[in-house]
Amino acid sequence: MNDHAPNSWEARAAQYALYGFTDLPSVRDRGTVVVTHGEGPYIFDTNGKKYLDSNSGLWNMVAGFDHKGLAEAAKAQYDRFPGYHAFFGRMSDQTVALSETLVNVSPFPRGKVFYTNSGSEANDTLVKMLWFLNRAEGRPQATKILTRKNGYHGVTAVSASMTGKPYNEVFGLPLDGFLHLTCPHYWREGRDGESEAEFTARLAAELDGVIDREGADTIAGFVAEPVMGAGGVIPPPEGYFQAVQAVLRRHGIPLISDEVICGFGRTGEIWGALTYDFMPDAIISSKNLTAGYFPMGAVILGPDLSDRMQAAIDEIEEFPHGFTASGHPVGCAVALKAIDVILNEGLMDRVREGAPRMQAGLSEIAGHPNIGELRGIGYMWALEAVRDRDTKTPFEAALSVSERIANTCTDHGLICRPLGQSVVLCPPFILTDAQMDEMFGKLDAALKQVFSEVA
Repeated sequence: MNDHAPNSWEARAAQYALYGFTDLPSVRDRGTVVVTHGEGPYIFDTNGKKYLDSNSGLWNMVAGFDHKGLAEAAKAQYDRFPGYHAFFGRMSDQTVALSETLVNVSPFPRGKVFYTNSGSEANDTLVKMLWFLNRAEGRPQATKILTRKNGYHGVTAVSASMTGKPYNEVFGLPLDGFLHLTCPHYWREGRDGESEAEFTARLAAELDGVIDREGADTIAGFVAEPVMGAGGVIPPPEGYFQAVQAVLRRHGIPLISDEVICGFGRTGEIWGALTYDFMPDAIISSKNLTAGYFPMGAVILGPDLSDRMQAAIDEIEEFPHGFTASGHPVGCAVALKAIDVILNEGLMDRVREGAPRMQAGLSEIAGHPNIGELRGIGYMWALEAVRDRDTKTPFEAALSVSERIANTCTDHGLICRPLGQSVVLCPPFILTDAQMDEMFGKLDAALKQVFSEVA
């Protein structure tokens, strides 16, 4: 058990704070890491200990923790116009400028943008938009939302219903009408003797069958992450989105790309949809949108959904939805700077250039007999721990192997994320070669230590 002093930061955190998505036995045993500041890809705790954060905060601090340009953009906008809304026909100039920029950098020839405060709220808003326009078009029964098991889309009641994770059962979720299809994880979900192409064909056939069973006229949309992030970094099997989109188009069902994690460079392209060569009907953005320097989400609608939404809005003369901080001028100013930093200061180029090196280094580590699979793309990777590689048998849940690995990494001064039986690495885009080597070395040492204890 931890022995922190009664008035320490760790003890005060335990007394006054509730933890989200946190392994409480670890906190009770080890205490909370209370962080004070950051430098580049590093964070520092109240005891002065330095950690290389290979989580980029929570996927989002891609420019590091002390980017002067981003901080200055926020400060300048606070000085000029510190806050406003986007209601009643009024919005800030920065909101207009960011909307124009997002459409211009989207894969769409034209479109419209609606702002939220998070990716969860953006997915929630997207569902309300689909419900709204379908009712306006005389299809009130078109309310069902299709996603995938193990996919993650947020924590509001609606976005958590989209999320295909069993932990949402504790809230009595999902709500009715949210349907979860097979997780597109070929290594884990593929059948014996089934090729990757056959696996893709099976998932497309499953989608077709679900649509036939439920009725295409009852389905509002299919929402998917290009690479499943919080599901454990699961890239799609070969040809997956082409096969899925063909089914959806045949039935007239929109495809929404949830780019909260993948968007703005994580896969090596500005959008994961470009990485996997498909054209969505809408994009959900957050996280890298502001490089983590301001809470913001956005729904970017392509031409068809923009036109349909506008027609539905014109019919009743308003869209009765929004948030007080939607299109916040400081957030928009930060987002404009973050997009410029990612696209024009070489951050996305660094992902493209560094990804092969990252894959090679992790591939060497993945040679350990208790690593079953290395998977990922760009700057998002996962190593899945197994009891037996040949049979893909996982470790016993009671061992909490990925949590042990993450805790041991923390002891070594490296932050990584446990997800199921996997350990995830999604470093800031600014990582140097030397810092990447530091990440490899600390991860390898932690894996060897934990596997020597449990294998």
